[in-house]
Amino acid sequence: MPIDKLILIWQSFPSLLKGTLVTIELTAGFLSLGLILGIPLAFGEVYGNKFVSAMIISPFVKIFRAIPALVLLFLFFFGSASFGFELSAFTAAILAIGFRSSAYQSQIFRGAIQSIGVGQMMAARSIGMSKLKAVQHIILPQALRLSIPPWTNEYAGVLKDSSLAYAVGVTELMRQGRYIVARTFGNALLVYFVCAVIYFILVYSGNKFLGFLEEKYKIPGYEIKKRPRKSLERI
Repeated sequence: MPIDKLILIWQSFPSLLKGTLVTIELTAGFLSLGLILGIPLAFGEVYGNKFVSAMIISPFVKIFRAIPALVLLFLFFFGSASFGFELSAFTAAILAIGFRSSAYQSQIFRGAIQSIGVGQMMAARSIGMSKLKAVQHIILPQALRLSIPPWTNEYAGVLKDSSLAYAVGVTELMRQGRYIVARTFGNALLVYFVCAVIYFILVYSGNKFLGFLEEKYKIPGYEIKKRPRKSLERI
């Protein structure tokens, strides 16, 4: 690689690092909001009454899984003004992609909950535990551990979705890369290649860490050996 290109990468590194930190903040926000909403949605779908499941949870999940992430971003960012207030670009991105992630995460947790034998709930109720106590102390800890493999896929998905925040003005990694391209009158291939490498590192390192957690907290008897890991497909 020519020396001038190496100098460009070195000079651009602080800006790319700043954008990377914003990308990490966005990803953490997406996953946190998705987790906070996704778990109650999943338990409500499995253990809630039919009205709550059919009239509230199911429509929420279907709507946020069906609408493209970019459209949701525009709806939250530009649509907020129609209700008398304006969301910042960062907040709009967190809400839009976070709600979308909660819809996907609810299905991840629902699958984990339903994979736990019904006999465990029956046994808990037979010794005097309420349904809430049984969920809190028996079902939830197992469901969280069983959800790690598909949650790894969700992490990778929302991390890549964070690049869409560029469209509403969030100065994340891709926008910083665009600024560098504009300042240096070109070098688009090189700058965006470096951005791609950073995304790869973030996804790979996150997946390795979650793989470590999966191995550490796996539940004996639930392992699937000699089969590729499958997770819910994002649409």
